[in-house]
Amino acid sequence: MSARIFSPAKTAMQSGKAKTGQWVLEFDPEMRKKIDPLMGYTTSGDMRSEIRLTFETREEAVAYAEKEGLAFRVEEPKETKRRQISYAENFRYDRRTPWTH
Repeated sequence: MSARIFSPAKTAMQSGKAKTGQWVLEFDPEMRKKIDPLMGYTTSGDMRSEIRLTFETREEAVAYAEKEGLAFRVEEPKETKRRQISYAENFRYDRRTPWTH
């Protein structure tokens, strides 16, 4: 049984950084998911895949995994590169591509 520790990125529906500073411990699936032939639902007999533990810091998540004797891997979050541009940049005369409606 192994686990993955990561810090979730913001969703596409978020403009801010809410719920991104936490660290999450999720268990890796032990068996494949199956499609129920009658209803078409995706099912699995693996109950650990439904467990999602959240921690305030990376160290707390690692300490929990070590205390429980779990094999784990830590995935570091990727830093986002934000480019600051103003609305006036849309109307510059020396743009690479001309502005169209």
